Amino acid sequence: MTANNQEKIEWSGTIVSIQPRTTVWRYKLDNRTHYHRGYNIFLDGEVNGLKAPFSVAVSEKQQQKLEFRIGDEVKGTAWSKMYDVSDYADFYRAGGLKVIKRGEQAETTPPPFLIPPPDMATYEWRGARMLSQSSYKGKCFQCAWATMSAVEIEYNWGVSKKYRFESFCYGPKSCKLYKMGKPRAVPYKDEGSNYDEGWLDDICTERRGWDD
Repeated sequence: MTANNQEKIEWSGTIVSIQPRTTVWRYKLDNRTHYHRGYNIFLDGEVNGLKAPFSVAVSEKQQQKLEFRIGDEVKGTAWSKMYDVSDYADFYRAGGLKVIKRGEQAETTPPPFLIPPPDMATYEWRGARMLSQSSYKGKCFQCAWATMSAVEIEYNWGVSKKYRFESFCYGPKSCKLYKMGKPRAVPYKDEGSNYDEGWLDDICTERRGWDD
């Protein structure tokens, strides 16, 4: 895990998705802990004058204040992330945020759930299930219940860790778009890999029913 040379940038664009910004700590199959840190907003726009799709991490307080929604034209500043493995978003430490123009909110029938993202406490209460990457990158990408998490795997306790990104879903268990995907390997030194086959999903989401 190495630090990059950080750079402050100016950005602007149209929001295409807003998702919870989460990190996950894994240890064998004994623990899968989700931490809820704010939001990632995904945009089509410009970074330092260059057109490109990109993503920016914002805090819960910033989201509550400005109430970003899909279709909004927004701008601000941010910094390139310090560690490539620590965040899925391209940029973080957002500032100077401003909504230039509100997007028109078209009537849609979920799924996907194109709704303003709820607060962190709601995501925490609901818990997440593993979501296939193909579903995440496809019809689920704009859904407020989808996320791509930065995952830290305790590979050799107190000595070394492994890092990767994993997609998860906080949406209703009954969602017709949902697919778990393949079981996920959780390696540990000298023990090979255990496989998360979904039973941790049941533990993480045990508070809610089939349609919650």
